[in-house]
Amino acid sequence: MSQAETTNETQRGASLTARASWLLVAKCLSFAFSFALPLLLVRRLSQAEYGLYKQVFLVVGTALGLLPLGFGLSTYYFLPRAESREERARVVFNVLLFNLCAGGLGALALVLFPGLLGAVFNEPELRALSPLIGAVVLFWVFAAFLETVAVANQETYLATLFIIGANLTKAGSMLAAAVAFGTVRSLVYAALVHSVVQTVVLLAYLARRFPVFWRGWDWPKMREQLSYALPFGAAGLLFIAQTDLHSYFVSHQFGPSAFAVYAIGCFDLPLIGILAESVTSVMIPRVSLLQKQGARREILLLTTRVIRKLAFVYFPIYAFLMVAGREFIALLFTERYLESWPVFAVNLTIVPVAAIMFDPIVRAYAAERYFLLRLRIMLSALMLAVFWFWTARLGLIGMIAVVVAVGLVERLAISYRAAKVVGFTARDFPLLADVGKLALAAALAAGGAAVTRAAVLGMRPFWVLAACGSAFVLVYGAAVLLLGVPSADERDSARRLLAPWRRRVQRDGAAAGAGL
Repeated sequence: MSQAETTNETQRGASLTARASWLLVAKCLSFAFSFALPLLLVRRLSQAEYGLYKQVFLVVGTALGLLPLGFGLSTYYFLPRAESREERARVVFNVLLFNLCAGGLGALALVLFPGLLGAVFNEPELRALSPLIGAVVLFWVFAAFLETVAVANQETYLATLFIIGANLTKAGSMLAAAVAFGTVRSLVYAALVHSVVQTVVLLAYLARRFPVFWRGWDWPKMREQLSYALPFGAAGLLFIAQTDLHSYFVSHQFGPSAFAVYAIGCFDLPLIGILAESVTSVMIPRVSLLQKQGARREILLLTTRVIRKLAFVYFPIYAFLMVAGREFIALLFTERYLESWPVFAVNLTIVPVAAIMFDPIVRAYAAERYFLLRLRIMLSALMLAVFWFWTARLGLIGMIAVVVAVGLVERLAISYRAAKVVGFTARDFPLLADVGKLALAAALAAGGAAVTRAAVLGMRPFWVLAACGSAFVLVYGAAVLLLGVPSADERDSARRLLAPWRRRVQRDGAAAGAGL
């Protein structure tokens, strides 16, 4: 690779990293706002009530994933390719119209058939909440386009503000409802208020950025977007089935209390999801543009850099929690939920594999959309058959083991396909050498944390986590440096970042010496 090519790659990588970093900051702050909610609810609600709450928002979350069919993500593909303001407005309005119809159909079904949820979950209390849940579904599906359209419009900083604001209002309203009323119904009302506010913000943003967008409906453009999005949307339906279906079977078979335990075990580590979403949302437009330019090698280099950066975070999280996961659950969710640990441990298995970020490649190459659809049809059918006949025999641990196994197979299949698309060969494995070094560093750090845990076992969970975490960070940091993982640019960036602190320490030391 020439010097100029290397420089261009570094600049492009830095730009992508900067955009992803802004979104990561936004989602981390959002996590800080919303993370307190389940921690409060497990202490405020009984196990059965918490299980009911999880059932309600399982329905809302499933609807949010299923009903839009991923149609909004078509803006990542079409907005960068739009050649006029009018075409951009048509792309956006088509998504709004589609989401309104999809959310409306979901809401109508819950209003007209309130007994449906009670039958699915084997829980009569959900019947009374069904119309209210329908209203939440309508507004959440419609308003969820806010973050997507800002990122697709290359307004990363504004998207950052939208993400923070949306999660702040959601967490604030639901925390207030939990403290003031402490009922599942009050939480649903709070979610409805938040979604209405976000809808108003979405419409105001679109009116500002895409003037008179409501005049932009265009059936040929809608058909083009549907042709692109629906195969991915169908694959998305199947992905939701893979990720949510097991929760419905567990809830129906074992009841709200057992489902509460299972849901805690299936707790998604927020940083994992936050980082993956941030990287994916900026990678898809970037890979799409490179694909249009025929720059397959640049896509490969970009992807390997992303995998390396994700591995730096994902590997140590997995290794540390396999050592100190019991204390993690006890601290966050109280010791009442320690029986969730086996489920949580199995669920963690997917974390290190999630660093293999090849999904944006499959999405950027429109010809590959049917591969993803066929793969998920096969895996979803297999999983449905297993759950239909063997849920009671599998139990909670067996159910999550099936989910994780299916996720691993899918991730590996997508990675193999994407690697072929961009021409990844055995000669390119050195690009991933640092990933192996990071795995070794995480394993060494886990050993240090395990020794520390054995020494402090019996102390309160917070102190066990603090001791294990300190040992882990020290060993991991030392191993990463000794193995030579950081590049020269990364070392320089770290020095620049730490320079103000180093100067301050030196000044304070000099002042203290003068005082003596």
